[in-house]
Amino acid sequence: MTTAPEAVAAVPGRLKRLVADRGYDADAFRRSLREAGTTPVIPGRRNRKRPIRHDEARYKDRWRIEAAFCRLKDFRRVATRYDKLAANFASAVALASVVAFWT
Repeated sequence: MTTAPEAVAAVPGRLKRLVADRGYDADAFRRSLREAGTTPVIPGRRNRKRPIRHDEARYKDRWRIEAAFCRLKDFRRVATRYDKLAANFASAVALASVVAFWT
């Protein structure tokens, strides 16, 4: 959870919405998103005392993100991360993305 705020802050421009799973359900993260003008589409964890409302229609489109990661993991080099350097791994992900999503 510590890298999520940094990753969102690194995105150029303003995000309208952020779709994430229950693992990102934290009050501080939600607060920082709202302060940045982003609407969090994150369901609350089951053990919350007060349920969190979210846009279920938008959350159902999260399968597209999961399908993209699944497609990238078809490439063995990306799935097992043979590369030690982050720059080399990012290059492998970029090449796999081009091959996997070329239409």
